[in-house]
Amino acid sequence: MTQLETVPGADAVLEDLLAGRWSCRAFKHREVPRDVIERVLALAQRSPSWCNTQPWGVIVTSGQGTERFRSALAAHARSADFGSRPDFPMPDGYYGIYRDRRRECGWQLYDAVGVARGDREASARQAFKNFELFGAPHAAIITTDTGHNVYGAVDAGLYVGAFLLAAQSLGLGAIPQAAIARCSPFVRDFFGIPDDRRVLLGISFGYPDRDDPANSFRTNRAPLSEAAQWVDQ
Repeated sequence: MTQLETVPGADAVLEDLLAGRWSCRAFKHREVPRDVIERVLALAQRSPSWCNTQPWGVIVTSGQGTERFRSALAAHARSADFGSRPDFPMPDGYYGIYRDRRRECGWQLYDAVGVARGDREASARQAFKNFELFGAPHAAIITTDTGHNVYGAVDAGLYVGAFLLAAQSLGLGAIPQAAIARCSPFVRDFFGIPDDRRVLLGISFGYPDRDDPANSFRTNRAPLSEAAQWVDQ
């Protein structure tokens, strides 16, 4: 038997982590100790990848590094140079059930923080918090090797999932942000990321402020019947 098969209740532990994780949009003004961040990174490093290539890379900010990035990112988002220029194409659009799920998530957030339907100014203010890292004390920029194309993005995506669960297991809150990926040229220039790396996304993380209304709701998951197809013969 494998080591995992000898651990009673391991699936329940994983289920608790998956069920308990959420996209944290408000954080305490308290830095995470370096050893805790290193533990998150060490756990995430166990993520699987094609032929064990491990194409992901991560840049982690703390202290003044976070504040410099937050300030510069917000200023960029307010500038005339701001535009959506991701390294990986964004979705062409959301249709059918995908649009419905996206809208449901958005309205859950707006209802939680008191944004009325149709209040575009308030919704824009909420969206802009992406570029303020939601007040998090740390940011992680996830990159992948350019030559690995879509499979490098898949491998790095698996790393992101492992990072989020590792953070959850250590009492941290985190939120993956495609909004930061829209600023890929700015992010690359700010951190000096070489041309052989692509920016996948950013993750803001820290200790969650559980009293903030933005953290008061949880999204739903579709039943297996909508996701799984069985072929028995």
